[in-house]
Amino acid sequence: MAVRRGGLVAAGETMPMTRGHAEALMPMVVRQVGEAGLALADIELFAVGIGPGAFTGVRVGLAAARGMALAAGRPCAGIGTLEAVAEAVPAAQRPEGPLVITMDTLRGDLYVQVFLPGTGGAMAPTALPAAALAAALPPGPITLVGDAADGAATHLRAADREVRIVAGACRADAVQVAAIAARRWQAGERFPHRPRPVYLRPPRATPASPSGRQRS
Repeated sequence: MAVRRGGLVAAGETMPMTRGHAEALMPMVVRQVGEAGLALADIELFAVGIGPGAFTGVRVGLAAARGMALAAGRPCAGIGTLEAVAEAVPAAQRPEGPLVITMDTLRGDLYVQVFLPGTGGAMAPTALPAAALAAALPPGPITLVGDAADGAATHLRAADREVRIVAGACRADAVQVAAIAARRWQAGERFPHRPRPVYLRPPRATPASPSGRQRS
């Protein structure tokens, strides 16, 4: 969670977790908004990561951001997870050619999005097997970023693709989400109250059996 004020990050907190998102999020928001010397009513623009990513985290974050934006009568920007990872790449390591964000879905394939720095454009995010990555990418040298970059590079090099991996950990963070939203807002983009999630895969969960026990 991060708060920007005057073009700078005024407060922020990160709490990695696999469960308990709903219980932890709002206390974190209250702490950090207070740390920035603001109240929720002072926030001009809310922003939230819309995925792809863990279903629970995306749903909880969206519900909280929508609710706060609605209560405050403010807009709410939805920012893609893979775009936030791209935002984290240091300026000195940004390529002239395609920047490919690769994240492990934890289900045997990758979330992938291609950014084209020369044009400012981006391809739509997708989920695909690592073995299919080479055929899905534009020609020429590729720069990889993300937690699946090493594995993706192995497949691309096997397909005779020229690959570079950005050094250091680049991950989606509230700081990047806030920066992207602020930049778009200042450029004149306006956002709805209800951003929608990006789900590239169906959820793992299945309906409960008549006995009430969850099916695997």
